[in-house]
Amino acid sequence: MNYPTNNQKVLIVDDSKTNVQILTEILGPYYTTHSTHKGSEVLDLAASIKPDIILLDVIMPDIDGYEVCRQLKKESDFKNIPVIFISAMDSEIDEAKGLQLGAIDYITKPVSPAIVMARVKNHLELKTYRDLLEKESLLDGLTGIPNRRNFDLFLENEMKRCKRDEKPVALLLIDIDFFKFYNDNYGHLAGDDCLKLVAKTLASSTNRTGDLVARYGGEEFACILPATDLEAAIILAEKMRMAVNNLKIPHNFSEAAQHLTISMGAAFVYPKENASSEFLINKADDMLYKAKNKGRNRVEYEKQ
Repeated sequence: MNYPTNNQKVLIVDDSKTNVQILTEILGPYYTTHSTHKGSEVLDLAASIKPDIILLDVIMPDIDGYEVCRQLKKESDFKNIPVIFISAMDSEIDEAKGLQLGAIDYITKPVSPAIVMARVKNHLELKTYRDLLEKESLLDGLTGIPNRRNFDLFLENEMKRCKRDEKPVALLLIDIDFFKFYNDNYGHLAGDDCLKLVAKTLASSTNRTGDLVARYGGEEFACILPATDLEAAIILAEKMRMAVNNLKIPHNFSEAAQHLTISMGAAFVYPKENASSEFLINKADDMLYKAKNKGRNRVEYEKQ
């Protein structure tokens, strides 16, 4: 069996240095390996290195592998990382417990190099396929940017993250002005081309990889800005508005300008118990409604 080298990452967790060395020697030539001897370090390591798979010992002195797996599967950032238990405990009860906690496989010690390689390779191939399907399901078919489902998942995760870090989350809701008139007069093919160009322009306006521009629905877009206050959000919103203006897409049927324009509503919150995703969306939506009522082609925000 051929095992081509690649940049997929394997996290090995075992309190025995000998076992870590054995597994590293087996997998090291084919994957990037990281290791720790402490169960308490797994979540921090997973956050920093983002492993593609975790090999996890059951019996460890600080936190046992079952508890580590339970903690991993509770976190949205880690729950899809495959976990393989590697343990000297070989009863059916032990194996069943590991699988019930969300592990994908269970290998007993002493390990067979061929078995370890085959299991890791198979599960990484399955993960690659699942990741591809997941990625495609989170993209808008027309514009290629994140879709509404992606937006909802991302916003929930960032609200939780920023709540832990005590950082604000800002949101921009964006609407193409008089887009129905554009579609009705220039045709739906031209309308599709317009949506794709606007999506590309909005997405390219952000500077940080942690920001998300998504198609919110129809001619509406949204931009989630983690760890961003209202002032910074307004600066980006104006940058986006001008970028679309500068496209100079003719729109002779708009009541806002002779070319295509957008209206935007900006809001932000410090996530707390009473500041939900819905609360933030409603604030931004109110501001977008205000921008439309005040003539469009503008950014409106709630004065602090």
